Amino acid sequence: MIWCLAGLAVLALVLLGVSYGCFRMAFYVPDRENWDPETIETPEGEIYDPYRENMEKWIREARLLPQEHFAIRSFDGLTLRGKFYEYAPGAPIELMVHGYRGTAERDLSGGVQRCLKLGRSALLVDQRASGSSEGNVITFGIREHRDCLAWVDFMVSHFGPEVKIILTGISMGAATVMMAGGEPLPANVTGILADCGYSSPREIIREVIRQMGLPVGLSYPFVRLGAKLFGGFDLEENSPREAMRRCKVPVIFFHGDADAYVPCEMSVSCYEACASRKKLVIVSGAGHGLSYPVAPEEYRAALREFFGPEASVDNPASL
Repeated sequence: MIWCLAGLAVLALVLLGVSYGCFRMAFYVPDRENWDPETIETPEGEIYDPYRENMEKWIREARLLPQEHFAIRSFDGLTLRGKFYEYAPGAPIELMVHGYRGTAERDLSGGVQRCLKLGRSALLVDQRASGSSEGNVITFGIREHRDCLAWVDFMVSHFGPEVKIILTGISMGAATVMMAGGEPLPANVTGILADCGYSSPREIIREVIRQMGLPVGLSYPFVRLGAKLFGGFDLEENSPREAMRRCKVPVIFFHGDADAYVPCEMSVSCYEACASRKKLVIVSGAGHGLSYPVAPEEYRAALREFFGPEASVDNPASL
């Protein structure tokens, strides 16, 4: 009997240890005491090399633009920070959300340039556990979408009841804004731009496990258990695809057909589930997060057509 209990205890410790290791690998972010906001950071990987010089240029240009810094408190007490770039008073504002383990500046400085060309302002926010925002746990949109809703409330309060807002996200940021789109939204939110988002936290994690060459059926339960035990959230409690079934605002989806990280089929799945007015733009030859750098004119043209003139103020340079 004692040996049996000892064996069960050892097994439990092994399960906990493996689950904790999965949690640290997938969801945990150490304190960013040595993070230098002056460093120019671009995404890692060879697919970004042809565009890296342009990305660095976008970051330098964004740093030189007039900007206003904002901070809000999340529902669970974290300080979340963002930077506002105004095109003109009263212009529609894109609330822009970055990807997994990224920062607003790294992933969205090109978005600032795009917004200005379209006659829009931009509010770039660092998600929890990223950049200048507080937190140590990434939840793949489960908690982040509530942060997005808090930013919307702040924008209506700060910019006034007439402000028009488009929720914009790339990669995990796209999942975040799609999940927010499944919640009740104020009339100020006029649409969603979801660029290379995944269909659910469960499916993207299983896809990454598969890409790592590990057994999905064996590995995923440990990842999910780690999230529950050490992060306090369930990967399967919400998903972009299910949120799109409840969405009531227009949604435009972008995805590159050469995306080797988040399969293009995931955006197709969300598009098909979307209950509101929608459009899907698949960019030929674009890797993950590269639809705009690969085809900037096509990208902007699709946005003008989908959202119409009410989503911008007059900007002759954008024509």
